[in-house]
Amino acid sequence: MPPPPDFFRRFPMRPVFSADLDAVLAEPEAEALDILFLWGRDCPNCDLAKHALLADPARFSWPGVRWLHDNVYDDFEMATRFGLHGIPAFFVFHRGRLRGRITSWPGAEAFCAAIQRQLAT
Repeated sequence: MPPPPDFFRRFPMRPVFSADLDAVLAEPEAEALDILFLWGRDCPNCDLAKHALLADPARFSWPGVRWLHDNVYDDFEMATRFGLHGIPAFFVFHRGRLRGRITSWPGAEAFCAAIQRQLAT
């Protein structure tokens, strides 16, 4: 499955690099949750996640949730920082503190349920 064209324009996520991540997570708009999507070019599982996000963008938009992303093939430091063994990987932060990790793409239902649990705590 090829990557969806213009994914990051159609599902807005802020690009972030390893060197800037802590500062971005400390910004005042980081009120509820930040979801960091770590992906790679030509990654079939990353493309599955992207297609799922575009299939129903409203389902993956929660008040107070900010999406961030990084192509770890272009930012090996980010992959090392989080000890990645595969992508996609999603890291959930609350006010700069790591709260959870979703590895691989578990499907829309499981992903949304995991984020809803984080929002409820």
